[in-house]
Amino acid sequence: MKKITILLAAALMTSCGIWKPYTRPDDLRTDDLYGAGIETADTATIAGMKWHELFTDPHLQRLIRAGLENNADVNIARLSVEQAHAALSSARLAYTPSLFFSPEGAVSSFDSRKATQVYSIPLGLSWEPDVTGRQTNAKRRSRAAYEQSVEYRNAVRSWLVAVIADHYYTLLMLDEQYAVTAETARSWGQSVETMRLMKEAGMVTEAAVAQTAANYYSVEASLFDLRESISQIENSLSVLLYDAPDSIARGRLDDQYFPDRLAYGVPVQLLTNRPDVRSAELALVQAYYSTAEARAALYPSLVLAGSAGWTNSAGSMIVNPGKLLLSAAASLTQPVFNRRLNRTQLEIARAAQEQAAIQFQQTLLNAGAEVNDALTRYQTARDKRPYIELQIASLEDAVRSTKLLMAHGSMTYLEILTAEQALLGARLADVANTYDQIQGIINLYNALGGGVED
Repeated sequence: MKKITILLAAALMTSCGIWKPYTRPDDLRTDDLYGAGIETADTATIAGMKWHELFTDPHLQRLIRAGLENNADVNIARLSVEQAHAALSSARLAYTPSLFFSPEGAVSSFDSRKATQVYSIPLGLSWEPDVTGRQTNAKRRSRAAYEQSVEYRNAVRSWLVAVIADHYYTLLMLDEQYAVTAETARSWGQSVETMRLMKEAGMVTEAAVAQTAANYYSVEASLFDLRESISQIENSLSVLLYDAPDSIARGRLDDQYFPDRLAYGVPVQLLTNRPDVRSAELALVQAYYSTAEARAALYPSLVLAGSAGWTNSAGSMIVNPGKLLLSAAASLTQPVFNRRLNRTQLEIARAAQEQAAIQFQQTLLNAGAEVNDALTRYQTARDKRPYIELQIASLEDAVRSTKLLMAHGSMTYLEILTAEQALLGARLADVANTYDQIQGIINLYNALGGGVED
């Protein structure tokens, strides 16, 4: 027993490093993740807003709630959380002693002699004290795996809110583009009739009528493409809602409202806001404790065992009808022949931990780039808007002027067509730019880690 105590004390002194809990790497880069030229402030971000506070359209709110309840990916992620929680509960049981009850009995007779009855009714107990921290590290690793599954579920929910919102606003953009195109088609249809009357009056040629009609037919044909795009987005959105393809009730693009100022905080907040960043760190945590487990396998393991019960099969020690039998034992196992294998497993675990650290840093850098991209998209669309509005106003004046001048014979039909085509392009670009601005807000909200909670 004295030797066991000495070996145990030596193991504790040499393996103290395996008890150290995980700490975040000191060389983790968290500054300037958003890129140069982007001012940051340590303030509340839009990621702290509830998704229904940012997306106020009641139709969109209804779609998001349905998606969070029915989406297949969300439900699969939820089941993964349940599985990880069960694994964590199993790891906690490693601290408790193992009990076993295995009664045995036999009857034997030799050469027609009187039968001999033998029985044993033991209740055994076995317990492995966590001397080297192996069980503790296993439990910590299981807890990190459970927390990572929770973060994965949060990441799926955040992604789903953003995707549903993006699909919804894409539908609103297509609806507005369809309305603009349909209005232009009606106007150009009237222009065709006007050109035909002018040809009969000898004011324009047949070529002018044909060119005007061709442009009108082109616009009418584009309406079918827009209808197809609308149908595809509706079908895709229905799939996200775990529903059969159907039409989607929705509002109008012009009725959407968003905050005038978008606060995005400091880069280090991504460590606590982004589910994928937290998940990447928890993967590093698991790798850290896996390394600690592999290191613990190099040291002896202590097992305490005992049993109590009734038996009549202990030889001359007891006789029928049976007596109480007690036993106790302790064993200390030191790896010898598989020590090299254990060292190899430790080297593999260390390499996996280094890989997880690199992936954690890369995930954080990717998150910063996504914030930068979303900010740039939002700011670009916002800054372009006044100039597009001025462009539309100028082109509307140009169309009116060319039509008046043509009526007096000082303009050709080609100049009118050019002005009308430019106006249509500018109006469609204005709709697309409005969508880009909204998508920038959606992407920024998602990039900062919003959309997780109801």
